[in-house]
Amino acid sequence: MPSVELASKRQAAREVIDILSEISLLLNTHLDRSTLSLCVSLIENGVNPEALATVIHELRKEGAKVQQQGSLGSG
Repeated sequence: MPSVELASKRQAAREVIDILSEISLLLNTHLDRSTLSLCVSLIENGVNPEALATVIHELRKEGAKVQQQGSLGSG
């Protein structure tokens, strides 16, 4: 019966990610399902959610700067 239990847990996890994905879409977070799943996993393993949000925000800012510099350098 462990395989049935494992399948049930996997299905529940998919449903949670589905719901979080819908919420993410409504909130316009621009997180894809894979990134969202990684974030959930990190939080489940003890990462501070606010710290994670700050890191994502900072990485996006830096990524935007790099893209802007790249477009200015190639133009």
